[in-house]
Amino acid sequence: QVQLVESGGGLVQPGGSLRLSCAASGSIFRRNAMGWYRQAPGKQRESVVGITTDGVTNYLDSVKGRFTIARDSAKNMVYLEMNNLKPEDTALYYCNTYPPLSLAWGQGTQVTVSS
Repeated sequence: QVQLVESGGGLVQPGGSLRLSCAASGSIFRRNAMGWYRQAPGKQRESVVGITTDGVTNYLDSVKGRFTIARDSAKNMVYLEMNNLKPEDTALYYCNTYPPLSLAWGQGTQVTVSS
C-alpha cells in the first residue's frame, strides 16, 4: 500500500523559509526517485523537483538556488527546504514518486507566501 504524508507548510512572509517533510512507505521509497510537486489555485499541478535513489536532482528553473530537496533513507523521508520564498510559490505542495504515481497522491501541505 502506497502512503505519502506531507507536512510543514504554513504562512510565511516573502523572503522567508519553510521546510516541508514527506513520510513515505518503505516499499515506495526504496525503489523510486521521489519528487515534490505543487498546485496553485487555478493552475495545473507542476513538478518542483525530483531526486533519484542516487541523489541526482532536477529542479524547476524558478526554484533553482532557493529550494533544496533531500532524502533520508534511514527514515524513509523526503524533505524540501525552501528559502527566499516568493508570493508565486504559494500553492498546495505534494510529494510523490518521480514521475508520479496516480494513486499515490496524498493530501498535500499548504504553503502561503504573503505579507
